[in-house]
Amino acid sequence: MDIKEGINQRKSIRKYQTKFISEEIIKELLDAARKAPSAKNVQPHKYFIVKDKETINKLKEHDAFKQPYVYDAPLIIVCCANPELYPPSVDVDKPSEDYALIDLSIASSFLALRATELGLGSVFVAWIRRDKIKEVLNIPKEYIIPFVLPIGYPAEDPSPKPRKKLNEIRF
Repeated sequence: MDIKEGINQRKSIRKYQTKFISEEIIKELLDAARKAPSAKNVQPHKYFIVKDKETINKLKEHDAFKQPYVYDAPLIIVCCANPELYPPSVDVDKPSEDYALIDLSIASSFLALRATELGLGSVFVAWIRRDKIKEVLNIPKEYIIPFVLPIGYPAEDPSPKPRKKLNEIRF
């Protein structure tokens, strides 16, 4: 699959098969994220891998995710970044948290595209209770958690969502 094909095939998947995702595939996903560019090559991202039912149930008990389908995914990747890793910015109006969020988003998009290439489905979920996730997973306070990626083999094939025309996204 080439990049264009992966971009065209990627969809937000919210229903997953219960099929196990191997450690080898998880390493493939993380390797794709690892190769993403980042400002000053800081590479602020870290991923917390949640795949055991006990931890997923603990997150559910703490109401960490408002979307029930997240708990049904065989793999939840908690996407984290540390803004404190960046040197002082030349752009004083741009806090380091912005750079961390941008770089994490790029890396996580690489990860999601690799998931598509491997026959997996994912969806970016930002409506989350960050404090509860940090508490349950014991994630250090300096890390931000803008979103999570539930991932699994698709149990649905949703129709593509309408996209704006090219002239609608260009000034």
